[in-house]
Amino acid sequence: MDYDVVVAGGGPVGLMLACELRLGGARVAVLERLTEVDPTIKGGAITTPSAEALYRRGMLPALAEAQRQTMDRFQAFMRERNGGDGGGAAGQGLGFVGHFAGIMLRADLVDRTEPDLRNAGPAAEIAFVAQQDIERLLGGRADELGVDVRRGVELTGFDADDRAVTVRTSHGAIRAGWLVGCDGGRSPVRKLAGFEFPGTEPEVTCHQAVVEMTGSEDLNVGWTATDTGVYAHGPMPGRIVTVEFDGPPADRDAPVTAEDLQARLRRVSGVDVTITGVRTATRFTDHARQATEYRKGRVLLAGDAAHVHSAFGSQGLSLGIGDAMNLGWKLAATIGGRAPEGLLGTYTSERHPVGAWVLDWTRSQVAAMRPDPQSRALREIVSDLAGTVVGTTYLTARLNGGGLRYQLPGEHPLTGRSAPDLELTDGGRLAHHLHGGRALLLDLTDDPELRALAAGYAGRVDTLTAGCPARPELAAVLVRPDGFTAWAADAGAPTSTAGLAEALEKWFGVPEGTVTRG
Repeated sequence: MDYDVVVAGGGPVGLMLACELRLGGARVAVLERLTEVDPTIKGGAITTPSAEALYRRGMLPALAEAQRQTMDRFQAFMRERNGGDGGGAAGQGLGFVGHFAGIMLRADLVDRTEPDLRNAGPAAEIAFVAQQDIERLLGGRADELGVDVRRGVELTGFDADDRAVTVRTSHGAIRAGWLVGCDGGRSPVRKLAGFEFPGTEPEVTCHQAVVEMTGSEDLNVGWTATDTGVYAHGPMPGRIVTVEFDGPPADRDAPVTAEDLQARLRRVSGVDVTITGVRTATRFTDHARQATEYRKGRVLLAGDAAHVHSAFGSQGLSLGIGDAMNLGWKLAATIGGRAPEGLLGTYTSERHPVGAWVLDWTRSQVAAMRPDPQSRALREIVSDLAGTVVGTTYLTARLNGGGLRYQLPGEHPLTGRSAPDLELTDGGRLAHHLHGGRALLLDLTDDPELRALAAGYAGRVDTLTAGCPARPELAAVLVRPDGFTAWAADAGAPTSTAGLAEALEKWFGVPEGTVTRG
């Protein structure tokens, strides 16, 4: 084999997956047809689960710096809007935490005591990081980890059998144990492998661009619904979005021109703007589709290759990052011979429901954006709900990835959820002990019996004994490499060592030294 895994697609999802595979010991090549990071404006924010994932791999400082630069651009936009005075206006802009169907969600109405919003630690402060920044950060990390990233190389075909995959590229053939398509919504890997991809047809044409224009002072900042559609202006200089409900574009690949953008923005906004230049522009629709399965033999899918939907709510990038985190350690363990039976099958069973949920949430936003009287009546009701603490908290938590829980064995409330970022008496936090990409048994009551069970998993499961004064009710937590809780026990109740033993074996196989009889 030339590599254990070939990852088709070097965007954030492909790079994240490659990094996770390298942490698990796999030899990885990433094929990316573009020679540089695509400057086209795409996702401008990430949800908390993605921020947690990157934080758990030691990338929080870089994320914070990228967010600072984003906020500097936002403040420049507000200064431009307010004749050089960006202070108060910028502060008002920072008071929003996102939007649902273009209905802005106010930060002061979010109840931060909501359980789905309070356990992420410093990662909860990260949101406004653009897709290009994520890709650059992950590209640097992939280089550090020794991933072979081949830019300017395009997958042209492949042949797969039950032992390997021969990948044909524009620069020759590569033989690998596995192929993962992270190659976008029009994924060649998905099409060539024959994955089913059902879903709903598009009904809107959307444009997103960064432009130079005059006459924009009469455009509203943020999202605005009109009689002819929806548009957005900001939060950076020149950024515009138009949403029109006149069906999908006749030619989605046609060049996006200044004249076309100007006509559409004028039509939707009713403002006589003049676009004098286009820096980046893209066209998209609201078609929503999902592969019925994420694996066919030695070929797997992740990110937009597995599911596509509209960009409303900024959930697509984070959904793909979640796929990569879930798949990476499982595929690496399979390659390394450490995986228990059925481990790789849990990738689809855990991630497919999450993708289906996101597709429905993007569909619901399209329903609340239509300009017909019935949809506008619905929008008024949703707007009223978004003006309450309960409504804003609910929408914010769901759009931000809160409430995600895999259906794992075990009764503890933490089981199947992203592990809380506990502040520990060793001076660190839980996330600081997950940088190496291994599982962690956190012993909070100095229980040698629990640690003895984990001793047979050296190299697969790290152990840490520490206290957590803020959560005295917890006795122990077993955290999977992707940061999700596999097992937990409370103090003051009988600790089930049997439950821990079962969780260890389910996720990490039999302990070293175990004799199996056939």
